[in-house]
Amino acid sequence: MQDKWHMPLHRHALRRGGQRVGDSGHAHAEDTHDFEEDTQVAAKRGPTYRRRALGKELRRLREKAGLTIQQAVSGLGFSETKLNKVELGHNGLPLVGDLEKLLDRLGVTDVDDREALLTLHRDSLSRDPYTPYRDTMPSGMPLYVGLESDAREMRAWQPSYVFGLLQTESYARAQFMLAKPVEETTTAFVQNNVRLRMERKHLITRADNPLLLRVVLDESALRRMIGGPDVMREQYDEVARLAELDNVTVQILPNRLVTYRADINFAVLDFDSPVDPIVQSDIPGTIMVTDKTDDVWKFNQRFGRMRDEALGPSATAGFLHQLAREID
Repeated sequence: MQDKWHMPLHRHALRRGGQRVGDSGHAHAEDTHDFEEDTQVAAKRGPTYRRRALGKELRRLREKAGLTIQQAVSGLGFSETKLNKVELGHNGLPLVGDLEKLLDRLGVTDVDDREALLTLHRDSLSRDPYTPYRDTMPSGMPLYVGLESDAREMRAWQPSYVFGLLQTESYARAQFMLAKPVEETTTAFVQNNVRLRMERKHLITRADNPLLLRVVLDESALRRMIGGPDVMREQYDEVARLAELDNVTVQILPNRLVTYRADINFAVLDFDSPVDPIVQSDIPGTIMVTDKTDDVWKFNQRFGRMRDEALGPSATAGFLHQLAREID
């Protein structure tokens, strides 16, 4: 994938009198990428998004300088593993002095460029909204939930259960309670996960810039009895209600169709620049999250195939009402 944040920092374009001026002092009429605009966008986002944006730029700068991770950290007082996690957006650099030393090593001397990165770094260290739930999350989920809140669009496939952002509180609680004796989880674990799931639904119902959500549900996921008939009828009504929102599209893939179905659930998330798209999928015991171009492309292909074969969005409400009648 082409690097969307391709402009070298030392060629940072500032705006003066409506023109972009590079460090040469000559005005440029062409529309070049503005690093400052990207950092301003990132600063409006959550801490995980900011860490991701900062890590991507640090990796680009290191590679442009021709340095390996080992060479970049040599003598700076922190490990290769630490820098690798920073570049991936998994962790931040807690000490601003560490980032200052790294920018020196990478040859970032422009005052405005350094200030933009230092501001992004400072904002990335703020508390994530999901922090109170971190202990109840499987591996990989904190990263995903942190990024999910800043996604512009999500495309998801769910073959086994109603997709999480569409679930009612009763359905979510029943789902976790079914697993409780087998997984040996606690009541607090169930309560925290239900609360987190309900809070995450705000992504599609918030008034300001709601998430654009496109979901394909397998019919089997809707027929699986969770919590009993009353819970299921309430859940069908909720899916139909949410599907009426302008930013939500729900399609159903009927069991009678002989067609491709992905074996595992997944979600592909798109973001505003500079953060690249990611794909998330559940694997027993962990949450897989990757931004590898090939993986994102493959999952987009899978979603596109199932979306094209599924019933149109206008058929969703009728299908759900029929399912509700069948369990009366």
